[in-house]
Amino acid sequence: MKYLRPFSLRLVAAALAASAMSLPALADSAVTVGGTSFVNKGLVGVGRIPAAQRDKFGETFGSGSGMAIDTAGWKHDAGTYKGSLWLLPDRGYNVAGTTDYRPRLNTIGIEFAPVAPGAAPAAGQEQAGVKATLTETMLLTDDKGADATGLDPLNGVRAASGDMPVLPQADNGKLSLDNEAIVRLPDGSMFISDEYGPNIYRFSADGHLLSATQPPAALVPMRHGAANFASDNPGPGAAEPDPKDPETGRQNNQGLEGMAMTPDGKFLIAVLQSAARQDGGDSPSTRQNTRALVYDASDLGHLKLAHEYVVPLPVFKDAKGKTKVAAQSEIVALSDKAFMMIARDSGNGQGVKGDASLYRQINIVDVSAATDIAGGPFDAADKPVAPKGVIDPSVTPAKLTPFIDINDNAELGRFGLHNGAPNDHNNLSEKWEAMSAVSVLDPKLPDDYFLFVANDNDFLAQDGFQVGAPYKADDGANVDTMFLVYQVTLPGLTKK
Repeated sequence: MKYLRPFSLRLVAAALAASAMSLPALADSAVTVGGTSFVNKGLVGVGRIPAAQRDKFGETFGSGSGMAIDTAGWKHDAGTYKGSLWLLPDRGYNVAGTTDYRPRLNTIGIEFAPVAPGAAPAAGQEQAGVKATLTETMLLTDDKGADATGLDPLNGVRAASGDMPVLPQADNGKLSLDNEAIVRLPDGSMFISDEYGPNIYRFSADGHLLSATQPPAALVPMRHGAANFASDNPGPGAAEPDPKDPETGRQNNQGLEGMAMTPDGKFLIAVLQSAARQDGGDSPSTRQNTRALVYDASDLGHLKLAHEYVVPLPVFKDAKGKTKVAAQSEIVALSDKAFMMIARDSGNGQGVKGDASLYRQINIVDVSAATDIAGGPFDAADKPVAPKGVIDPSVTPAKLTPFIDINDNAELGRFGLHNGAPNDHNNLSEKWEAMSAVSVLDPKLPDDYFLFVANDNDFLAQDGFQVGAPYKADDGANVDTMFLVYQVTLPGLTKK
């Protein structure tokens, strides 16, 4: 595919003024995909949850690996929106290796007073538009009600039983979960995707495991001819896996990062963060061709793979001119043929060494003309769809269209934020991994939505506390959980 250069999707009407109050209005930006026009009207709100926040278990709050807005409870009155959303953290603070952090789901109360598209927030209110309050935390347990864990399943495999496939298991006997994306269902149950399996789990409304779906064999990590779910992040005193990387299947820490239900509720789409090992995922420069799995969700307890497509991830140039591949971080389904996808670089932003992100963008992925490889030879581990990163000539990949540039400093500047130096509290943090959309509830704008995008703050705090012990993040990092809210026009997203 062509090199997709990071670029601003917003047109600046005049030069950026020193005062936020003097910023000019910005023009809408539209793209056309499959004959449908999608419009980005720009940032309309920003909010934070402080890095020092703790949950009801007394442990440091961390969230933003996955998000689902409660669309049924979303209300609008006199210019203010109120509702709630669910934020899914991953496996806990794990800078020095994984810990016995109990997987959980956070409920966040939201009060949102959007700024009109293109307008400037009031002075001193640049980051006050989204009031986010932690209201509840629920633990996720296995099918027997026992605690799960964030520990790396170094050599542990829970044997298949009944409808359950083999599952990742830590050395302490607990089910290992590295949660990444969430879909909340009308009955309160939820699908959650993870990195270790990489599996799709269905949990009850009160958080216990109901079922698990394993992906095609091509995505299951294999070592020495057997499923091995280690991610090379051993816990205290544990050794690295042998070998360090899987021979085939998902790369370490590159599991089912994005997942979403189609608006009609018929299909569940899950996307691998980057290419499987045999498809070029053994190298940062060739990991471009990942896969989107489309499941028939008519039977919630038994998902059935209906379609599968190759999705070429965006590429960009680093500071030395080398070609890099952006990792996929989250999706929002527009239909069973199209979805929005966050892709980003790594190692840049508040809380890490680098300051300026080179690529942090929301693309629209169109699979309508892509080759459906579901159930074919490429679902076996011994038949790469993109050996050494080169797509098999029989396969047509999905098409990507850039939509929103999260790094757009003209937009960020209106709200007192920036991308790049100084690497301070207002520089965007590294990992933007959660996304969900909810209606603006305006009958004059039936296709307009607020697109909430949140970061994964990696639990980076100076007064951190987890698994019975205090900790301090390196280099003085205090990274808030943040929300960026865009107003967008998404025809077709409304449920039919």
